[in-house]
Amino acid sequence: MGVCGCGKSTLMRKLADRLNCVGFEGDAFHGEANVAKMRAGHPLDDADRWPWLDRLGSAIGDAVRSEGQAVAACSALKRSYRERLEQAAGVPLLFVLLDGERADFAERLGRRKGHYMPPSLLDSQLATLERPAVDERAVVLPCSWPVRRLRDAVLGRVRSEAAI
Repeated sequence: MGVCGCGKSTLMRKLADRLNCVGFEGDAFHGEANVAKMRAGHPLDDADRWPWLDRLGSAIGDAVRSEGQAVAACSALKRSYRERLEQAAGVPLLFVLLDGERADFAERLGRRKGHYMPPSLLDSQLATLERPAVDERAVVLPCSWPVRRLRDAVLGRVRSEAAI
C-alpha cells in the first residue's frame, strides 16, 4: 500500500514471484469512470473507491481460499479502506506501507510512462494517507530500500507470523 510512485506494484510482483502465488494489481480493478476521473486529474472520493475496494478484496479472498495466499498492490490510503478490503476479502490481511518523502514519490512519477494516474494527484494522495495505527496488522517500510530488501523484510514478517 501507499501513494502513487512508492513502488507497491514492483514489490507486489517480486513477492508474488517468490511466494509463487497470484499478484493483483489494484489499478486493474478500477472501473472506467474511476480511470477517466483520475486521467482528468481529479482525485477519487470514497464513493468512487468502495466498489473498487470490494472487487479487489473479493479477488484477494477468493485467491487465498483457493490457493492459500495472494498479494496485491493497492493504495489503501485510509484505515477505512483497509478495513473495507479485509471485509471484502473475508480473510486476515497484512498491509505493508511503502513510506517516504514527497520528493521521492515525485521523482519516481516523473520517470513513469503510460500510466493514467497523473503526478498532479500525488498531493491529494499524501493528504488522504492515514499511516497504519499500532492496532492494525501492518508494517511500514521505507520506499527508498532496494526492492529485494523490501521483499525480504515482508517475507520475514510473514514467516514470523506463521511461526506463532
